[in-house]
Amino acid sequence: MSLLRSARFPAVVLLAAAVLALIVANSPLGPTAEAAKNAYVGIPGVFEMSVGHWIQDALLAVFFFVVAVELQFELTNGQLNSARKALQPAIAAAGGVIVPVAVFLVFTFGTDAVDGWPIPTATDIAFALGVLAVFGKGLPSGIRIFLLALAILDDIVGIVFIAVLFTSDVDLGLLALAALTVILFGILSRFLDTRARLPIAIALGALAITTWVLVYLSGVHATIAGVALGLAMAQQPALRVRHELEPWVNGIVLPLFAFSAALVAIPAVSPTELSPAFWGILVALPLGKIVGISIAGWISLRVGNRGTPPHLSLLDLIAAGALGGIGFTVSLLLSELAFADAPVVRDEATLGVLGGSVISIVLGAFLVAQRARHYRRTQPSAREDEVPPPSATKGQIA
Repeated sequence: MSLLRSARFPAVVLLAAAVLALIVANSPLGPTAEAAKNAYVGIPGVFEMSVGHWIQDALLAVFFFVVAVELQFELTNGQLNSARKALQPAIAAAGGVIVPVAVFLVFTFGTDAVDGWPIPTATDIAFALGVLAVFGKGLPSGIRIFLLALAILDDIVGIVFIAVLFTSDVDLGLLALAALTVILFGILSRFLDTRARLPIAIALGALAITTWVLVYLSGVHATIAGVALGLAMAQQPALRVRHELEPWVNGIVLPLFAFSAALVAIPAVSPTELSPAFWGILVALPLGKIVGISIAGWISLRVGNRGTPPHLSLLDLIAAGALGGIGFTVSLLLSELAFADAPVVRDEATLGVLGGSVISIVLGAFLVAQRARHYRRTQPSAREDEVPPPSATKGQIA
């Protein structure tokens, strides 16, 4: 279990799952795998979804619960618990959202693919911190803190996009009932450390499932249920639950989602025939993130008192920007949502996410290694400081 809580291993598992999916999809097993993904599972006539949707809507809600617990901690006791701490990464994160969107729109303006503009805005902490852990020995802890805060703010943006942009025909009555169950869940979680722990835990599980069903039926994307529950739960019990869920999320939930999302047949067409969405994402993730985070981060260093942590150089910001281009998990989900009615464009957008993320991984690894070498040479006492996790470890967020 400790391996699945490390910074390195989950990133390797995610990448392996995506590569395996591409191999399977482009082999004779492809049609069989696609049929399994589209097979319906559930209670016939009552509640059924395809296997792909169970992964995307149900399992991924558990991942977003873990994300929300981490957000709650960072906003109250962590790296974003004051305006001063949040200001610099918030400015950099804004640049890391605005510039990739602008780059994507340049490629897709005037086409139907323009609807995919939210896709290149996400940063995957699993990969970003994994690359940092492997290649960043000797980097100051400030760089890790900055990248962590940046990715957390990206998560908030991604959650807002999912909640606002990909919601249709909302049933306000069901949504109100879901809000009520979330409130009850939050109140009841405050009593989890009493003698009635077992019945309360069972009740919390029932409320969580009820909330998910109500949110799903209301028309709001079901992963938002995980976000709401994670933010509502009492912090200490939530951190313990997060700690227990982390290996399962890292080892099962996210690899399954990566495999399902990357199960794409590579189109046998010339590059010029690929959708503008593919090119927009492929360029926006590595280039847009580097430019946006670097420029906005440089501006942020001149806001407020200089020298307040994290104090980074422009080269540090460029390295962080390269890591910010590793979109993966949330970008893959946004691709699924943005082009749900256009399977061909969705598949090419998925390939764009995978390609752009791989470019960012390679580029980020090179730049981080260069910066780490610089700090080891100029600061011999530098050592590899890990970002302190909210509970036991900092496995990942998207």
